Amino acid sequence: MKARIVMILFTVFVFAQVAPAAFAPPAAEASVIVAAAESDMTEGEVRKVDAGQGKITIRHGEIRNLQMPPMTMVFKVRDPAMLDAVKKGDRILFRALQENGDLVITEMRPAP
Repeated sequence: MKARIVMILFTVFVFAQVAPAAFAPPAAEASVIVAAAESDMTEGEVRKVDAGQGKITIRHGEIRNLQMPPMTMVFKVRDPAMLDAVKKGDRILFRALQENGDLVITEMRPAP
């Protein structure tokens, strides 16, 4: 009986030591997730903002998800309010998709 109690206490002790690490995501994993999210974004420079038309002209690097080489082009924005936060010359990170034949920016933020 004493051996059984000792074994139970030992099991509880070991589980209490291991469980928090087993269920918490490692800090390195969290930074990889953030890096992966940013790698999906494209860096660019705002060349023109046309808030009336809901469009923005960007000189950008390669847009991998669209298999598009670097160039300067016009994009629509999904949310016209995004255009209030940028002006000509701003460096940005953005995510673009092709929707109904248009290239649409779905997310945009200042580049670090």
